[in-house]
Amino acid sequence: GGNSRQVVADVKAKIEKIDATLPDGVFIDTFYDRTELVTKTIHTIAENIGVGVLLVIIMLFLLLGDVRAGLIVAAAIPLSAMSALIAMKVAGVSANLMSLGAVDFGVIVDGAVVMIENAVRAAGAWRRENGQGTVPKAVFKQSTQEVGTPILFAGLIVIIVFIPILSLEGVEGKMFKPLAFTFMAALTAALVLSVTVMPVMASLFLARRVAAGDTLLGRLLKRAYEPLLAGALRFPLVLLAAAGAVFAASVFLASGFGLEFVPKLDEGDLAVQAVRLPSVSLESSIEMTKAMERTLLEFPEVESVVSKTGRPEIANDPMGVHQTDILIRLKSAHGGAPGRVDKPALIEAMQAALERNVPGNVYGFTQPIELRVQELVAGVRSAVGLSLYGEDLAVLKAEGDRIGRALKKVPGAADVQAQQIAGLPYVRVIIRRDKLARYGINAAAVLDAVSVIGGRVVGEVFEGQRRFPLQVRLAPAWRDDVDRLLERKIDDPQGRQIPIEQLADIVVEEGPAEISRDAIRRRLLLQCNVRGRDLAGFVADAKATVDREVKLPPGYVLEWGGQFENLERASNRLLVAVPVALFLIFALLYVTFGSVRLTLLIYLNVPIAATGGIFALWLRGMPFSISAGVGCIALFGIAVMNGVVLVEHIRHLRHTGADPRTAVFQGSLDRLRPVLMTALCGALGFVPMAVSGSAGAEVQRPLATVVIGGLVTCTILTLLVLPAIYRWFEPDGVAEGPGEPLPA
Repeated sequence: GGNSRQVVADVKAKIEKIDATLPDGVFIDTFYDRTELVTKTIHTIAENIGVGVLLVIIMLFLLLGDVRAGLIVAAAIPLSAMSALIAMKVAGVSANLMSLGAVDFGVIVDGAVVMIENAVRAAGAWRRENGQGTVPKAVFKQSTQEVGTPILFAGLIVIIVFIPILSLEGVEGKMFKPLAFTFMAALTAALVLSVTVMPVMASLFLARRVAAGDTLLGRLLKRAYEPLLAGALRFPLVLLAAAGAVFAASVFLASGFGLEFVPKLDEGDLAVQAVRLPSVSLESSIEMTKAMERTLLEFPEVESVVSKTGRPEIANDPMGVHQTDILIRLKSAHGGAPGRVDKPALIEAMQAALERNVPGNVYGFTQPIELRVQELVAGVRSAVGLSLYGEDLAVLKAEGDRIGRALKKVPGAADVQAQQIAGLPYVRVIIRRDKLARYGINAAAVLDAVSVIGGRVVGEVFEGQRRFPLQVRLAPAWRDDVDRLLERKIDDPQGRQIPIEQLADIVVEEGPAEISRDAIRRRLLLQCNVRGRDLAGFVADAKATVDREVKLPPGYVLEWGGQFENLERASNRLLVAVPVALFLIFALLYVTFGSVRLTLLIYLNVPIAATGGIFALWLRGMPFSISAGVGCIALFGIAVMNGVVLVEHIRHLRHTGADPRTAVFQGSLDRLRPVLMTALCGALGFVPMAVSGSAGAEVQRPLATVVIGGLVTCTILTLLVLPAIYRWFEPDGVAEGPGEPLPA
């Protein structure tokens, strides 16, 4: 329940105090510090937000052509950011990779962009008609009234579509709920600023000095757009058919996409789990672990290696002496070597070296935080976990080995290992009750004499305030030889010494190493990692292979879990959340326009936006993930904003008396600049996240890629396809006037 970074800082402060009390030659050495990764991700967040805001401001200046107007819009960025931070503080949402890292201030200020652009356009038109002088406040009031309602409804649509993301649960909920909350808080603040503060600032700072015409970039864009728009109006069917073909192509591409839970966060360091036969001694485990450390330290990329063998006392992570966790610090992750390390190649080389130098172990490679999170959340240490349930331990082991062999045949399977539930040596003492009765010896005396093999506490030693248990053990020569154990003698009530061999039989036999249970059933756990392919595709192939090659006996059940379980749960949630988001968009559009036709017209932005997101993922070779799915939900809300602004302006021109073609043509030209500005600002705000290679960018990259690709296609649709087919969707009863002829 605390701030992890602050907790670690407090621990470091306490360590410094403890260090001062330690004897000479004893010191505390930190071999893993999670705050290093936190610091790197915070740097990634600051870098992405800073570069994104800078690109947005540059684009505002280029398209508005007025420094004051650009600064007014840019002022909405810190104001909305401060409002979002206040909301996060009140709600107890921490500033982390997802809550701040995926927030695009280019999207957040879209409402302010449309408001100020319309004010600049209205003020410029007044100056062209009236010459120099102060622009009356009535001009700014009218421009605000013209776009105020579309901005409000479009902003509400973007805010409301984030509500279904709040329904996500588990790991995906922990990751994406803070993103949705922060986005909604920042958007709400920006929306309020757009319809209150922005018009006031425009009337104060743009009344005396504003450009009367478009900027050079604006004129060039309009000059290129006019012939394209005229062509679109002449051939609407061709354009609509082309849009349909592109959508069909995207559906075909999407059907071949792989699926994964979330992109793996590169923590910089590596973690290795080494598992040996349960019968191995602690001494042998230590020697093997030392050999592993020496092998890993031979790699020039490795800075240090720390191992932990056995951990039986912690309930969430029981480990015998046959299990070792190895933490590998890489130089590249801690400033010791420039550039990035090819992790997959390094892991393959390490695994080959370990198997060659320290055979008899099964190795699994992962990352420190990933290892713990998977174990605590899914109960496994790998990407995929299979739970085999049954009663007979021998049958569980035999069937588990068969399943493991089948998994190894599946392309992409790595680090396949089955839980070691058998093979642990036991010393079994079989008491001869008749002999005990003859000599009058208690069975507990015999068992106590044998139990001294492992040690028995017989007292305590005091050193000042400290207490130490005094333990008695048999010498190694006696512990390792059962025959010598039988020679040990026990006193009977008459004082005679009777050898144990006359009182009991002692045999060494193999038994269960551990017995795991889940839902009151015995369970054997199999684990494997996935490398070089998507998770869902691997699991589908693995299920087919296991079903084909392994026929389980009656009463034995196999269940799939791990990250795949998280993926299934999140996918099922999104199957509900996405339709809910789409329905909310449709409902709000209908409330805005009161027309099913116009609602359907703008709704075309949704599938076309999805088309762009799919093509963007395909071009970058990314599988579909929960991050990409959340990006799609965000994109749907953003995509309809420009359509709302464009269609509302065309309706305004129609109500003022313009004929349909003139209203469509002139309305599209009038809205070219705000549509491009909102799309470019939104896309540019996500560009740093899409191309960043810094720590933590892996999770942001699919989301940013989807939004950028979708904004490209939905902007093309808004500027060309929507005007071309508007007349087919215009509701009946719209006032018409004489208008002006369509320019050639």
